[in-house]
Amino acid sequence: MTKAELIEEVSRVVEMTRKDSEVIVEAIFDSIVRSLRGGDKIEIRGFGSFRTRQRQPRVGRNPKTGTRVDVPAKRIPYFKPSKELKDLVNTSSGGDAQAAATPSPDGGGSAPIP
Repeated sequence: MTKAELIEEVSRVVEMTRKDSEVIVEAIFDSIVRSLRGGDKIEIRGFGSFRTRQRQPRVGRNPKTGTRVDVPAKRIPYFKPSKELKDLVNTSSGGDAQAAATPSPDGGGSAPIP
């Protein structure tokens, strides 16, 4: 899903204009970025948490030339999904997602493994 598709979905579900939905989505993203820049942790119950992790400085290598390059320390954003989100992603509404993802023993089609 792209950002534009997310805006369209919010607009449809909440029954508001696309422009108003875009303002809401942008405000949420801006709030998350601002909090992460400030070193805060964002926790959305039932969805997951956003935080930053510190990467230590290291010596890297330019893959093209092979020369050594000093890579500075930096903070990277990290998302950890909640248990509820993991469960929702891994359960299907009709029980077909697991069967479709599991190949049958003969290699053709999809059949649940007993």
